[in-house]
Amino acid sequence: MTALAHSGHLTGRQLRALTRQPAMFGFLLVQPVIWLLLFGQLFKNVIHIPGFAHTGSYLEFITPGVIVMTALFNSGWAGTVYIDDMARGVMDRLLASPVRRGSMIAGTLAYQAITTMLQTLVIFGIAYAAGARFPGAGEGIVTTLVAAALIGMIISSFSAAVALLVRQQEALIGISQFIVLPLQFLSSGIMDTRLSPSWVREVARFNPVDWAVVASREALSGSADWALVAGRLGLLAAVAAAIALLAAGAFRAYRRSI
Repeated sequence: MTALAHSGHLTGRQLRALTRQPAMFGFLLVQPVIWLLLFGQLFKNVIHIPGFAHTGSYLEFITPGVIVMTALFNSGWAGTVYIDDMARGVMDRLLASPVRRGSMIAGTLAYQAITTMLQTLVIFGIAYAAGARFPGAGEGIVTTLVAAALIGMIISSFSAAVALLVRQQEALIGISQFIVLPLQFLSSGIMDTRLSPSWVREVARFNPVDWAVVASREALSGSADWALVAGRLGLLAAVAAAIALLAAGAFRAYRRSI
């Protein structure tokens, strides 16, 4: 059986688990809906602050940020699947089987990308229902799907690597939150960084979350700088590949330790 087939089977395994708990998918949308509707109303007048460059409504500004933050938070829990598998002995059986280690990571990343894209489409639907309009909706929505999937793959790979190394749910949650929260707030997800302190703007330049938000927002604007969009997506893809290799290495470290 090929590595692609192995990945497909492992992706299907996680998707089947999700379909058996459909309420879980709804639960994963509660937080972004709150961010979108509550923050969209609470901070709707910030667009009038001098220096805030966005010309549309704050709801339109925050929608790409909420999508990326949703992918960020949800993928931070990806490693819990591995910890559950370790506790039940499933991980040891998989590692003793012909399944390729890269396929185990690829299956998780494919599952994360699929669920992230579904959530992205739902959030766009909610934003449209709330009155948001995007001049570059056609190319912009596709770009946002790609950007959200890439940031989800980056964080889920990191979460998987941490899970394989620490092997404890509490430690994984603590480390994930320690990484995820700064990535969220040191980006332009909910506020134009031109209104932030200079050190925040500098950090945001190297923040993958900001790359995803900037690429999505630019593509949705209707007058996109596609060189900027392609550059941000390229950086995200490079980081995603590097962290996936790190996660594959964590499998080898786990195998040697058992």
